[in-house]
Amino acid sequence: MGSGLRIRRFVKYNRPGMALVIALFLLLITVLINPKSLNINTFGSILVQTMLLSFAAAGQTMVVISGGVDLSVGSVMSMAAVITTGIMQGQGGRFAQVILATVAMGAAIGLLNGVCAVRVGLPPIVITLAVSYVVTRLQYVFTGGMPTGVAAALFKKTVQYRIFGLIPAATMYAVVIWALAFFLIHRSRFGKQLYLTGNNESAARLNGINTRKIRVLTFVLSGVFSAVAGVLGAGYMGMSQCQLFDNYAYNSLVAVIVGGSLFVGGVGSYFGSITGSLVMIVLSNGLTVLDISQPVRNLVLGLVMVILLTLYNRAKPIRQ
Repeated sequence: MGSGLRIRRFVKYNRPGMALVIALFLLLITVLINPKSLNINTFGSILVQTMLLSFAAAGQTMVVISGGVDLSVGSVMSMAAVITTGIMQGQGGRFAQVILATVAMGAAIGLLNGVCAVRVGLPPIVITLAVSYVVTRLQYVFTGGMPTGVAAALFKKTVQYRIFGLIPAATMYAVVIWALAFFLIHRSRFGKQLYLTGNNESAARLNGINTRKIRVLTFVLSGVFSAVAGVLGAGYMGMSQCQLFDNYAYNSLVAVIVGGSLFVGGVGSYFGSITGSLVMIVLSNGLTVLDISQPVRNLVLGLVMVILLTLYNRAKPIRQ
C-alpha cells in the first residue's frame, strides 16, 4: 500500500487521529505566530479546559450516537456551578451535598429532555434549547443575576493545582470520569444497545431492545455528566455566575462532531470526543493569543462547524 493511499485512508477512517493532527497543527501555528505562548502555564490551562469540555462531551456523545442532540449541556453546567458555590460558600466538608444536589438536578433536567424528545416526540434540538432557556432563567431567579458564593479552598486546589507546574490535579477526576464514560459507551450492554439504536431503531426493537428507554437514558446521562462538569468548572473558576458555561453546549457538540460522530446516529467514540475537545480548546486558545474579538471567534467556530458537518456527516451508518 502506497504512502498516499495510507494517508487518504487515515484521513477518511481515523477521525480521532485526524483530530489529534489538527490540534497539533493549530498549536504549532499558534506558537509560530506568538512564541511566548509556548510555556507550561499555557499547556496546563489547555489540559484542564480540555478535560472540562470532554466531561461535558461524554453525555453529548451518547445522545448524538443515539441520533439526538442536547443543547442544554451548557445551561446545566452553569446551574451546577451556581449550586456548587451556593452550597459551599467557601467552606469545606460539603462536597457530598454538592454532588447529590447537582447530579439530581442534572438527571432531572435530562429526564425532562428525554421524555419530551422521545415519549412526546418533540424535536430534540427544539426541546433541549427550550429547556436550556428555562434553566438559564432559573439561574437568575436563584441568584438575582449576581455571583453567589465561592468554591471551597481545598476543592479549588484539587482542580487548579498543577503537579510539576504542568500536570493538572484535575487528572484524578478525569481518570474516573473518562473510565466511566468509556465503559458505558464501549464496554457495557447499554453501549451495545446504544449503537444498535442509533444505527437502526426499528431493527433494534425487533431484537428486543427498548429503544425509547435507551434514548431517554442518554439524555439523563448527558444531564449527569454536564452537572459533574459544572461542579468541576466551579472549582476551576473558583466562583460562579449565571450563564458561566453556556457556550459549552455548542462547544461540546462541535467536539463530538470533530471526533467523528455523525448527526444521523450510530457512529462515534468517546476517544474521538476527547480529541475533538482538544481541538476546540487549542483553537480557542489560538484565537485568544491572536487577540481576536469574541464575535469573530464565534464566526470562526461557526465556520468550523459548517465545514465539519460537510466533511464528516455525508456518510451514513448502516441501516439496512
